[in-house]
Amino acid sequence: MSTHRILRLDARGDGIAEGPILAPRTLPGEEVSGTPEGRVLRDIRILTPSPDRRSPPCPHYRACGGCQLQHASDGFTAEWKRGLVEAALRRHGLSAETGPVITSPDRSRRRATFAARRTKTGTMAGFHARASDQIIEIPDCRLLHPDLMRALPVARDLARVGASRKGALAVAATLSLGGLDLSVTGGKPLDGPLRLVLADLASRHDLARLAWEAEVIVTRRPPEQDFAGVRVVPPPGAFLQATAEGEAALCAQVVTILDGARRVVDLFAGCGTFTFPLARRASVHAVEGAAEMIAALDRGARHAEGLRPVTSEARDLFRRPLLAEDLARFDAAVIDPPRAGAEAQIRELARARLPRIAHVSCNPVTFARDAAVLVAAGYVPGPVRVVDQFRWSAHVEIVAGFALKTP
Repeated sequence: MSTHRILRLDARGDGIAEGPILAPRTLPGEEVSGTPEGRVLRDIRILTPSPDRRSPPCPHYRACGGCQLQHASDGFTAEWKRGLVEAALRRHGLSAETGPVITSPDRSRRRATFAARRTKTGTMAGFHARASDQIIEIPDCRLLHPDLMRALPVARDLARVGASRKGALAVAATLSLGGLDLSVTGGKPLDGPLRLVLADLASRHDLARLAWEAEVIVTRRPPEQDFAGVRVVPPPGAFLQATAEGEAALCAQVVTILDGARRVVDLFAGCGTFTFPLARRASVHAVEGAAEMIAALDRGARHAEGLRPVTSEARDLFRRPLLAEDLARFDAAVIDPPRAGAEAQIRELARARLPRIAHVSCNPVTFARDAAVLVAAGYVPGPVRVVDQFRWSAHVEIVAGFALKTP
């Protein structure tokens, strides 16, 4: 055993001691002991706890890998996440005002992917242990919405009928207005008998929809999502903001940033998270790489009332970004790329010199990189808001406005 003082947390929320040595689930300033294995400290004991240390609220935290920061106070976690964004900006010579972090409450996650497998004695479903393929059952999870917890027994039944003994199912569960919407991957090949069994299972568990390897087995009720009063049925397993509270916070910021715009382009639009709130005030052109998501958005728009014109386009914005010439007809943009960011599309936005841009991101590193491109092109960043909808994790959501500097 050796003794170490924790200097800081890394981007995954793990403590770092001199060496560097990784010490999971520790906090800055703590003195800890443990057994080094390579560059990781095992069998950690907290000798001098941080004043920000808390007893984890979830009984599964010690074994489960779903959360990383339940041992830290809410105030510490919020400041640490805000610090991640500020540090990323400083590395590019940037600074911006950051307000209070908007944190989703516990038991609010409306989507999750469970692992489920058959065992010698039955089945099990839950989250993977940290850095392991071991499944930890989570009957008292403090992260997930109570209605989403109903998916756990369904996942166990799905493993019983559709998992091989060698591999685990991935059961993506989403709360919809119609009930539970499940999309399963990693299971047995779909055939006639399995199809019948799955349809019966969906009925017994009162699922809204069940899909197997992206093929819809049964839709008992439309698994609709509500985007600013517009009902949309996303394709199985489609992206959705993790909490209703997080989505509302992001949408409110985007609408405020682009207030007064008349023609908006929504880049990486998904199924319309930002398209429809904006379309209550402006005409919107939605662009998304997944054709099935754009089709869902288009169906929602065609059946909605009270919207300004909404047009849509399926386009791979990584390979074929909208060029500055394409963007010239808009006076504002919202962009919400995946974690890798959208460097090529950002450069075209900078070239197009639209008056205002709302940038939403789930990665401080790529957000800062893209922000630097906009600032170099003459944009001034507004306040940067951090939205923590992945409570107790190291994930960060960011939304910020960029206004073109007037001569």
